[in-house]
Amino acid sequence: MVHQAQGQLVQEVAADGALSALPSRYVLKEQHRPSPTAVATTGTAKPAAPSIPTVDVSRLADADPEEAARLRSALRSWGLFAVTGHGMQEPFLDAVLASSRAFFHLPTEAKPEYSNVVDAGDGEGGRRFQPEGYGVDRVDTDEQVLDWCDRLYLLVRPEDERQLRFWPAHPPDLRDLLHEFSVRSEKLARLVLAAMARSLGFQDGFFADKVGERMPSYARFTYYPPCPRPDLVHGLKPHTDNSVVTVLLLDERVGGLQVFLEDGGGWVDVPVLGGGRHQLLVVVGDEMEIMSNAAFRAPVHRVVAPGEAEERVSLAVFYQPEPHRVLEPSPELVSGERPAMYRRLEAKVFGDGFWDAFALGERTIDFLKVKVDVATDQPAAAAAVSGA
Repeated sequence: MVHQAQGQLVQEVAADGALSALPSRYVLKEQHRPSPTAVATTGTAKPAAPSIPTVDVSRLADADPEEAARLRSALRSWGLFAVTGHGMQEPFLDAVLASSRAFFHLPTEAKPEYSNVVDAGDGEGGRRFQPEGYGVDRVDTDEQVLDWCDRLYLLVRPEDERQLRFWPAHPPDLRDLLHEFSVRSEKLARLVLAAMARSLGFQDGFFADKVGERMPSYARFTYYPPCPRPDLVHGLKPHTDNSVVTVLLLDERVGGLQVFLEDGGGWVDVPVLGGGRHQLLVVVGDEMEIMSNAAFRAPVHRVVAPGEAEERVSLAVFYQPEPHRVLEPSPELVSGERPAMYRRLEAKVFGDGFWDAFALGERTIDFLKVKVDVATDQPAAAAAVSGA
């Protein structure tokens, strides 16, 4: 059984010629409303202060000590960074985003076959939400405030587990572009994982061995339609990522991504680069925060909706541990001086809990009560880490 709002696409709401005011389902309480300052087209976006860190991953691959220091600084201060030297050329990235836009611009009647609302299989004609496919994020209650975006969410790797019935046949180049992007971005993700391991004094495979050779990756294409009042809604609500790391390709023309800096910086805009250049980010996810015992922290981020004369699209690829893997603080990073800060649980349990937490606007680590209160709960944490 799905909520009646599950099938309401934001793109259709935005295209309603009679829309004189935003439907209440999208309007935030005043204290939760974002600043719209991040919404700007190329040439008018103001630089973020402080500037987002940038890391040249080709130099990381060569174990350049200066670049390794930049990576450590970026992870400590932001939990994400822009990447250069990744080998993905501007024409290729432009084609990826252009094909993404072309899918969302297809007529509504051309997209139901990819819907994330599917037959419940109960023999009674019931319907259910499932993460893969096209539509909006999961709607659970009448009180849930909805985000101003539609999305297409797909398992891309391992390749033999792809559900191609959800992969759009149009535009005809989208499948090949997504495949190529997934191959290249996985190389980037594994390179970063190796560099993160080295930054803690471990061998390159320290984190890669924990996530597995068949590391699942999920692609999320997100479309933000024009919005007459971006100051009243969330394009995408504040959240941390369900991933070890995320590779994120931003819209090259319209900004909107904001990162929350806990050291007093508050919400900071990630600007567009302008000049047809594409911003590619790597973001630390919740699973890495747990595995590293908070040596690396997942940043809270959100998206401000575009203005009424604009639209925005992005592509994120989330890299996760194999579902059967145990998710826990790495024993090498647990000591008397730094006790385990998270409990032990299966990666699949954490991944399934993400959807419940996200619908509620909560962080999965908090929703599943994964954090350990070191002052009062350390014996339980020690038992969890030892497998007792």
